[in-house]
Amino acid sequence: MLVFNRFVVSPESGDGVETFVERAHAALAALAARPGYLRGELTRSLDEPASWCLVTEWANVGAYRRALGAFEVKMTATPLLAESLYEPVAYESLASAPPGGPVEPRTSDRVV
Repeated sequence: MLVFNRFVVSPESGDGVETFVERAHAALAALAARPGYLRGELTRSLDEPASWCLVTEWANVGAYRRALGAFEVKMTATPLLAESLYEPVAYESLASAPPGGPVEPRTSDRVV
């Protein structure tokens, strides 16, 4: 599953960007230490420099939810994640395609 936490950080806010980046690195490190974490990235929009995104990938929704309950995550990542834009953040992967390869559909874990 993928988690997208989007942020708006004004480049004009002095050390705001530097502080945000430091906090995001600490949050990413705390999340990366949890079981089920697969990868993560801090990204910034090329078109809108104030738009940032912390993207993480997890083995499953349970691993992500358990990670959020860990002490280090609560102390480091949760305060930052609480500042993200109020919108859906967790998505399950329903299809993928390797470079030059076919689309590989997946079954949803969601009960409909």
